[in-house]
Amino acid sequence: MPIDWKKYGTADFFDELIDSDGKPRAIARNLCELIGGLSERRVSSRQKAADRAIIELGITFTVYSDGANIDRAWPLDIVPRVLPQTEWNEVSAGLIQRLRALNMFIDDVYNEQRILKDDVVPRALIESSKDFLPQCMGLSPKFGAWANICGTDLVRNNDGIMYVLEDNLRVPSGVSYMLENRAVMKRVFPELFATTDIVSVDDYPHQLFDMLAALSPRPGDNPEIVVLTPGIFNSAYFEHAFLAQRMGAELVEGSDLVVIDDVVYMRNIEGLKRVDVVYRRVNDRFLDPKAFDKDSMLGVPGLFAAWAKGNVGLANAPGAGVADDKVIYSYVPDIIRYYLAEDPLLPNVETLRCGEAENLSYVLDNLPRLVVTDDVWHIAVDNFVIRDTSTRGVG
Repeated sequence: MPIDWKKYGTADFFDELIDSDGKPRAIARNLCELIGGLSERRVSSRQKAADRAIIELGITFTVYSDGANIDRAWPLDIVPRVLPQTEWNEVSAGLIQRLRALNMFIDDVYNEQRILKDDVVPRALIESSKDFLPQCMGLSPKFGAWANICGTDLVRNNDGIMYVLEDNLRVPSGVSYMLENRAVMKRVFPELFATTDIVSVDDYPHQLFDMLAALSPRPGDNPEIVVLTPGIFNSAYFEHAFLAQRMGAELVEGSDLVVIDDVVYMRNIEGLKRVDVVYRRVNDRFLDPKAFDKDSMLGVPGLFAAWAKGNVGLANAPGAGVADDKVIYSYVPDIIRYYLAEDPLLPNVETLRCGEAENLSYVLDNLPRLVVTDDVWHIAVDNFVIRDTSTRGVG
């Protein structure tokens, strides 16, 4: 029996598929017709087919529980989110704008510090940040790009607008699951791909490879690129192996690499082979025991010095995490205006800085309705940031 979409109430939230009149949105019409024409049993059967495919493909993530590492199958809801191309173009432009400004901010922080001198961003926030690396002062990576890959979290409010929830600039992960989700969806809903013009994501590994290759310090068409993983017990190990295989790059651990005279080499059965670019999936702290945590067993001694001297490309660059901070997040609109002289194309979730007197009384009066972001405990308490969920409807 066809679904009566008007019985599906959407008055209190923005629904990606159904509008406020209870009708399928234009962009989701094919999807709604397809689902509406299926019985509950057939929908359930397709969900089970997706679950089986995920197990067969080995799409897993690791959960740490009671001292044990447990591999779990990736959960996938087979009802997709559909965006019109026009909206995605706007979102894409906003993400590009945001990342350009953030890279300029990071490069400025480690060099001229103009934005701090002009008091657009308080100097104390940077100097007290656990992700600010003094070792990076005076350095600038190729193209001035510290964060080559960024994972920006977006949320849709009940006003239908996309908001940026956070920027992940240190070691962003998750793209492999998006790629595998698409592959599974092609199996489960082949009719949808036959009747709808869907933008392909298949070329992501090629684009990633080309970006990494551009960071090579040596001229030539065949740079040696490696993916540096903490190892098989890392929660994102599936992704490390997936991307290495798709790019045709070597998957290595810290012990597989050695630095000699500030040049990085990979150990293999033929001896040593020079490495041009490291796509690192190891956090700054553990990246190089000579430069950071001396007790790290995951990194490569001397890797930071090799990068600093321009003998190897690193993505993302050490120190990029200085912009990956919930307090700095609240300044990103100002950062965009400062460096680009443009208004932000994507808004932040409304965020209140308690160090500003005009916000403090409101926060104290409405604390039960607010989300407190406390992962910046190293900064004075009055610099905590608060997400106002009462006015924006997001957590």
